[in-house]
Amino acid sequence: MNQREPSTDSTASSSEHHDRSERHDSAGHLTSTHLASALVLGEALIDLLPGDAGSPEGRALPGGSPMNVAVGLARLGHPSQLAARLADDQLGRLVLTHLKESGVALVEGALDGERTSTAKATLDAQGSASYEFDLDFSLPTPHLDGVDVLHTGSIGAVVDPGGAVVRASFAEARARGGILTSYDPNVRAAIMGDRDSVRERVEALASLSHVVKLSDEDAEWLYPGVSPSEVLRRFTTLGARLAVMTRGSEGALARTSRRELTAEAPPVRVVDTVGAGDAFMSGLLHAVSAASTRHALVEGLDEDAWADAALATAARSAAVTVARAGANPPWPRELAGEEPAPRLD
Repeated sequence: MNQREPSTDSTASSSEHHDRSERHDSAGHLTSTHLASALVLGEALIDLLPGDAGSPEGRALPGGSPMNVAVGLARLGHPSQLAARLADDQLGRLVLTHLKESGVALVEGALDGERTSTAKATLDAQGSASYEFDLDFSLPTPHLDGVDVLHTGSIGAVVDPGGAVVRASFAEARARGGILTSYDPNVRAAIMGDRDSVRERVEALASLSHVVKLSDEDAEWLYPGVSPSEVLRRFTTLGARLAVMTRGSEGALARTSRRELTAEAPPVRVVDTVGAGDAFMSGLLHAVSAASTRHALVEGLDEDAWADAALATAARSAAVTVARAGANPPWPRELAGEEPAPRLD
């Protein structure tokens, strides 16, 4: 599968991309409904991946959890903005090209960093990645006018000075009302700080978020020895309307105010897991950002008929991504299954 949607002209503008893509619903089917606008806060960087037979010198690929979510939403047709910090250097231009090809707009003030951040990845035998970071921790201050969905995650959400920008933006969004807020802790223990301090900031953001998604590894680090079900219950007690835990090949576990539910992971041949959780996140936000579902989440309505389909969409999004190298979330036809991810034999 190519990084660019096969039928998309590489010279097309982001507005043309949105005009073509906004006619797909949360399952990837055609619809005339306009999709929600999204603003994502957090780091954009370059993943420095180890070499392989096809690229022995290694690869430099655009990444960063928040940026991956912004790209995933834009590819699925959402007007998508990213508040990150980049530099006008060689690596920064790789990120800018990637954002432009997927239809993501940078907020004003994003392109004034001293250097573009990097994450040096090491892959284990199963293709799972660990990272060594060199980051710029600052973020530009965004405007929330016209925003339907506000998302943040990972390092930029908790490490200051960018973390302070995130907290202020989320507090403003909740005070305004009508904006769906979303958070993925995506814990990077080596760089975020001590467990108690990180947990405090994670829970503060969770209390301002309608949707919280974390991995089982995040949960184990934040709450050692606590069961997945109890971790999710903790986040719904803090105020999340939907709390989700991804568990790799075991699928996902979720909780709403009414019930606990699960989603299976589609069987695929895994190339690597880089960006898998971010693709799950963008697929989930795509599914729950339809006007009626968004209203139910923001207003705390006691109904969750949408939840099972939303989890299935998110799992499908992650499956497409792990079947190819790097953080490369799906386009609408891939999410719809018209271009299926390779299945295991």
